[in-house]
Amino acid sequence: MRARTARAELHDILDAGLICHLGLTTDSGPLVLPTCYGRDGDTLYLHGSTGAASLRTLAGGAPACVTVTHLDGIVYARSVFHHSANYRSAVIQGTAVPVLDDAGRRHALRVVTEQLAPGSWDGGARLPTEREMAATLVLAMDLGEASVKVRTGPPGDDEDDVAADEHWAGVLPLKQTWGSPEPCPLLPAGRPIPERVSGR
Repeated sequence: MRARTARAELHDILDAGLICHLGLTTDSGPLVLPTCYGRDGDTLYLHGSTGAASLRTLAGGAPACVTVTHLDGIVYARSVFHHSANYRSAVIQGTAVPVLDDAGRRHALRVVTEQLAPGSWDGGARLPTEREMAATLVLAMDLGEASVKVRTGPPGDDEDDVAADEHWAGVLPLKQTWGSPEPCPLLPAGRPIPERVSGR
């Protein structure tokens, strides 16, 4: 495992993810929430209900921490002490700034939507109404305070355990794949599945 500093690697990890974990401290104590996100350049966008106390806390300037992790495999070592995992992880720290102008808010929501469900904003689904926009809080975080950690490769066993040759060692890779689309039961029979869904 080693820390990385390349900006491109940070962007790749964020762009490959769908869910982040948002950490903050509230009046009730520490809180970590899974949520969708989107990246545009060096800005990370988050959104949620204007009624969410956690997001209002962030909008008020509370420090935040956002993490995205991809598990790529389980590392089986010859000793349990050296068992590990191969992964890619990004950690962003800073404050989230409310996006207030309408054009900026719609751009941010487009970025988040296209990260999760590409093609939805540009004709694949109805866009938000003014009422829905008013009920949505949009936040932006700068990626200036970000770090990346990555582990790849085989186990790092002790020489004595390798020489003893008593146990199997290696990596069991893990990959995330899409399943077959499951149409909503309220759709008319025979409605074709759009390429933006079936082609992922």
